[in-house]
Amino acid sequence: MNALRKKMNAMKPSFEPGGKFSALKSVFEGFETFLFVPNATAKRGGVHVHDTIDSKRIMSTVCIALVPALLFGMYNVGYQHYLAIGMQAGFWELFGFGFLAVLPKLIVSYVVGLGIEFTMAQKKHEEIHEGFLVSGLLIPMIVPVETPLWMIAVATALAVIFAKEVFGGTGYNIFNVALVTRAILFFSYPAAMSGDAVWVRTGSTFGLGGGTVLDGFSGATPLGQIATAKSMPEIHNILGEPSSLADAFWGLIPGSIGETSTFCILLGAILLIWTGIASWKIMLSGVAGATVMTLIFNAVGATAAMQVPIQMHLLYGGFAFGLVFMATDPVTAARTETGKWIYGFLVGFMAIFIRVLNPGYPEGMMLAVLFMNAFAPLIDYFVVDANVQKRLKRATEVKKA
Repeated sequence: MNALRKKMNAMKPSFEPGGKFSALKSVFEGFETFLFVPNATAKRGGVHVHDTIDSKRIMSTVCIALVPALLFGMYNVGYQHYLAIGMQAGFWELFGFGFLAVLPKLIVSYVVGLGIEFTMAQKKHEEIHEGFLVSGLLIPMIVPVETPLWMIAVATALAVIFAKEVFGGTGYNIFNVALVTRAILFFSYPAAMSGDAVWVRTGSTFGLGGGTVLDGFSGATPLGQIATAKSMPEIHNILGEPSSLADAFWGLIPGSIGETSTFCILLGAILLIWTGIASWKIMLSGVAGATVMTLIFNAVGATAAMQVPIQMHLLYGGFAFGLVFMATDPVTAARTETGKWIYGFLVGFMAIFIRVLNPGYPEGMMLAVLFMNAFAPLIDYFVVDANVQKRLKRATEVKKA
């Protein structure tokens, strides 16, 4: 590492004002701070509280927490493909097929998003915002595997510009950038974001000589089956065979790339909670909110969707993924401790509310998190105001005494 540090120090003058690469100063600084913790400190005057971790390390930890779900998502893409065409394949053939399907989406997401961030940082002579390290990984994980690359590029660009940069960049955005990207895709290109065929990768098989093409299949995602059912359905896989809750827990079901495996999502949740990066209060209260709303609908039981038990809501769709990686976003979530309980509860409550009552949006989690992003500052305002009023009342009573 010392040799790399010396090499970076030798290159640094070329990127300073007057150097031949001064136009890329922000890019160099972003790469340098990604490799090494900055040695700059705050001014000595005044009181400053320092932590052992900076925002880049926080984002890197979140990316590590996402890796299990991402890798399993790649495997599941291959698994669903070979299952649909009725062919047997080994682990590496399944994973390789999914890897080649997902990799272009990762590249497009990062190239477009980071390209815009680098350009904006250089134009404003500021450091590169590191928030897109996570957003760039999240975007490919929450879209169907068959989403065209140009759609991902357009939606990512619009989300980064209008949901982030116009607000001032990382730390100032009101809405989660990855979810805004998905919302743009969902409302602009609904045919590419819903339906049966988008959940299974089509095209030639990987590693078996090619030539096998999947034109379509008769299955649907579990939430899609529930939304269109007349009575409480038995969930089936893409071949029409019964699918168990165990399949949903491990992730062997159709769905967005990173959202199917609750087990892998829980691994990420453990890391985020252990490192203190994500709030367990939001996660726990989110489950509580979903449970309360589910019990209310179960008591009514007028439709198939209302009869769905809580375990199915937690395991199917993007509920777990959205609660762990989206709702806990420290920038767009509530920041007061009491506010986190309220915010998380309402996210879970609204997600089930939307799922059950609006068949056009059987997922629900995307709209629930974006809706509560808008109300998070208001929740914090009332929590802080309540604390202020409580202290004023206490001070008044002490003064009278």
